[in-house]
Amino acid sequence: MKLTITQFAALRDAADVTIHSLEQALYQVTVSLPTGSHVLVDGKGVTIRSRNLQSIREMLKVLPVRSITLRHESAYDEMVGQPVRESSNALEVSISHENFPGPSVH
Repeated sequence: MKLTITQFAALRDAADVTIHSLEQALYQVTVSLPTGSHVLVDGKGVTIRSRNLQSIREMLKVLPVRSITLRHESAYDEMVGQPVRESSNALEVSISHENFPGPSVH
């Protein structure tokens, strides 16, 4: 399911956000709502992606965010011929979303 930035900004309650590290510094955002997980999209329905984690964090700074988790799932096991895992090998790290430095002004 998709959620536009405008819809996200209009939410009454703060939501949990996951920033997915997809590949070599490519990030995508999902928002957890009672109706399920929603991919964050722009006004045209295009998935928001960035090669800059800080720009994602700056975008989220003005939205109703309760928490942010950075998630990375490794394909390493598959690459070296390990058997398929029964559980996820995802690495999840909570990152701050309050009081982080905004863009620097020179």
